[in-house]
Amino acid sequence: MVPTPYYLLLAAVLFAIGAGGVMLRRNTLVILMCVELMMNAVNLTFVAFSHELNDMTGQVFVFMIMTVAAVEAAIGLAILVELYRLTRSVNIDEFNSLKG
Repeated sequence: MVPTPYYLLLAAVLFAIGAGGVMLRRNTLVILMCVELMMNAVNLTFVAFSHELNDMTGQVFVFMIMTVAAVEAAIGLAILVELYRLTRSVNIDEFNSLKG
């Protein structure tokens, strides 16, 4: 059996990779994937603590986060498709049409 700190270390590494991708990348699709990676790192943390404490609350939170992630992906991709139709690009720097 793998100890809980290893799961937490893996979750921290995944979250750091996702946060770095959100801050450094300009491609909107990559940014959305990095946000999903950060949410999955949080899910891993919840499951690790849920298993450590023998409590199902963490797994209920994971179910809710997965629901939010699915909605975020659907809405984010719909917005991205519409912005691509307007600008013919997925580069986030070219989406200045949202400025008032």
